Amino acid sequence: MTVRRVMGSEVEYGISVKGQPTANQMVASTQVVNAYASAHGLTRRARWDFEEENPLRDARGFDLSRDRADPTQLTDEDLGLANVILTNGARLYVDHAHPEYATPECTTPRDVVLWEKAGERIMQRGADLASQMPGSPGLLLYKNNVDNKGASYGSHENYLMRRDVPFGAIVEHLTPFFVSRPVVCGAGRVGRQQDGSESGFQISQRADYFEVGVGLETTLKRPIINTRDEPHADPSKYRRLHVIIGDANLSEISAYLKLGTTALVLAMVEAGVLESGLELAQPVNALHAISHDPSLSTAVELADGRTITALDLQWAYLERAAAFVEQADDGVDLGAGQTKDVLDRWESVLTRLGDDPMSLREELDWVAKLALLESYRERDGLDWDHAKLHLVDLQYADLRPEKGLYHRLVRSGRMKRLLSDAEIERAVTEPPEDTRAYFRGSCLSRYPESVAAASWDSVIFDLPGRDTLQRIPTLEPLRGTREHVGRLLEESATAQDLFNTITGR
Repeated sequence: MTVRRVMGSEVEYGISVKGQPTANQMVASTQVVNAYASAHGLTRRARWDFEEENPLRDARGFDLSRDRADPTQLTDEDLGLANVILTNGARLYVDHAHPEYATPECTTPRDVVLWEKAGERIMQRGADLASQMPGSPGLLLYKNNVDNKGASYGSHENYLMRRDVPFGAIVEHLTPFFVSRPVVCGAGRVGRQQDGSESGFQISQRADYFEVGVGLETTLKRPIINTRDEPHADPSKYRRLHVIIGDANLSEISAYLKLGTTALVLAMVEAGVLESGLELAQPVNALHAISHDPSLSTAVELADGRTITALDLQWAYLERAAAFVEQADDGVDLGAGQTKDVLDRWESVLTRLGDDPMSLREELDWVAKLALLESYRERDGLDWDHAKLHLVDLQYADLRPEKGLYHRLVRSGRMKRLLSDAEIERAVTEPPEDTRAYFRGSCLSRYPESVAAASWDSVIFDLPGRDTLQRIPTLEPLRGTREHVGRLLEESATAQDLFNTITGR
């Protein structure tokens, strides 16, 4: 029993053009990605390979027809938008109207946070470079999820799971967990309802945008449990749980707990040790009610008629996880240190949320944001519908180090961290060493002119003397690591040498 598993995140960033509120966001997003690519020698012809993707396959056992799908679901179509493969194994691209960064595959929650933080730097550098272009009025990026005009953009997590786990068990046990999880990892938001028309503060940025319990969609009729069945790995062995319900976190501790606690619950689901009894009567309504109450006192109804608070739900999962970790015998647990740390932090956070949520203003995003907002409200006598509070909310998410309120809290020592600036900077260019991202990123670094395309589960080479492109499958996420291929890469002067050795030719 461990937090260790293959996982990653995808974050869409809010974008605006200074002084041009009606500017085309797709164009602006393209400028960010292309500016970064051009400045860092990534304008090579390597493209993202969409061939193996199937976003319309549903985990419930059917495929949605393309003519019935919303265009935003067709993520396997090459629309000609900016799409860059990075040497750290990540993907930097334009997803419709937003620039998006997908981390490389990682094996621990801390590593996902590390490479996600590297993504923040990459995005901001892209925006800075694009803003320096002649005639550019300047581009601003925000790590948030809403524009308070009714639109929301995603911050997704991905967890590799065993294929033989019944999907019904995933729905049953993860729904109450996800509904209550914002008390730990919500990003906080001024305004309620999708368009922000109701004044007040709520815990989660995304909660009001979820309308159904289970479904395939990600941009409309958003479900608490997403059923996209696109493993990016051997489909006979694995499924990839695509989690769309999380907020975009700036706090390293919020993000770490979001990933770590979810990994622990997934381990229990896979082991079949979670008993029934926490099912919610109305999960969507419960999600909204929990998010709308920063006092954490709201009780929601369970399917059996009992009522329970979000904190009590989280305590129930924590107690089960702690007992399972204690009983489990995993032999050599490569994630033991982080497993214990996640459990300890989870318990500490829930205890302090119950005693005094404001005691967590240096650790959790929603509490840090609420503390800032309350200071402005007290100083200036502001009601929750005052425009200044919406600006404070937005400025918290501003990626610019000199402007963003989160960054100011970090500089002043009022926000605790897990990572150092030096290791984040390394992660900007270097891939994780313990997943297939190492092979992908290393190939991009060593043989840039020979890589024609890549995806999560393959690298495609264009080799001299061959009429067709040559694909190297990477269906096993825990192969292609430094341990597996580090020496091979060092001994292969060219991509042709590497290909010949791998294929035995």
